[in-house]
Amino acid sequence: MQPERVRPLVGVVCDVKMVPPHAFHMAGDKYLTALAQAAGVTPVLLPALTDLLDPTSFVSRLDGLFLTGGYSMVHPRHYGAAPLPDQAYDERRDALSLALINAALDRDLPLFAACRGFQEVNVALGGTLHQALHEVPGLQEHRENKDESLAKQYAPAHPVALTRGGLLQQILSTDTLEVNSLHVQGVATLGGGLEVEATAPDGLIEAVRIAAMRFALAVQWHPEWQVMNHPQQRQLFEAFGDACRA
Repeated sequence: MQPERVRPLVGVVCDVKMVPPHAFHMAGDKYLTALAQAAGVTPVLLPALTDLLDPTSFVSRLDGLFLTGGYSMVHPRHYGAAPLPDQAYDERRDALSLALINAALDRDLPLFAACRGFQEVNVALGGTLHQALHEVPGLQEHRENKDESLAKQYAPAHPVALTRGGLLQQILSTDTLEVNSLHVQGVATLGGGLEVEATAPDGLIEAVRIAAMRFALAVQWHPEWQVMNHPQQRQLFEAFGDACRA
C-alpha cells in the first residue's frame, strides 16, 4: 500500500442528505474506495457549507477534485429552466460544486467527474440539461431498473463511441467502450469550452473534457463501480491519479 504521506489529496464534493432527524454531509463509499484503490490518492470530503466557508480556499490545498454521482439533480434554475415536481434537488451541493469547478478551472486543478458531476460540469460552463431523457424523442432509455439487483443495474448497458484523438481515446487506446447507464438527465446544449469525448448510439453526449485544462474529464456513466474488476474504468482513475501526482 502506498504511504499516505506521498498520496495526493483529492477533494470530494459532499451531498447533503437527511438521516432523520439530522442533515449529514456525505459521499458514497464506492467513489472513495475507487479513488484510494485505483487512483492511489487520499480522498478528502468537502462539506457543502458555502455560506460559512469559501470553496476557493479548499482548492489551494488540494491536488485534485472529484465530483461524484448523486440521487439529486442540479437545480434547473442554474440553466434557466423550471423545476419538475418529481425531482429531488440539493442546492447546497449545487453551490459547492459549481464554485469548485470554476475554482479548479482558474487553477488548472485536475478534475474528474461522474454522472451528476458530469452534469454539473456542463452547467457550470453554461450548458443546459434535458431533465427527463426518457421523454425526449429519439433518445433511448438511459435509466436503470431499480427493481433489479445492483449487479444488473451497473452492468454494461450500451457502447459509447470515443472521439478520435481525444483524451479518452488516448487513455484507453480504443474507439469504443461499454458503459453502464443509470441517469435520468443528460446534456441538452454543451457548455462553453467543453470538448465532446464520447457519445451514445442515440447521439447523447456521454463524456466531455474542459479543453483549457491539462486534465479535466467528466463522464456520464459510473466508472467507480467495482473499478478493480474493470480494467478500462480503472485506467481512467489511474490517469486521474497520475495527473494529481504531476
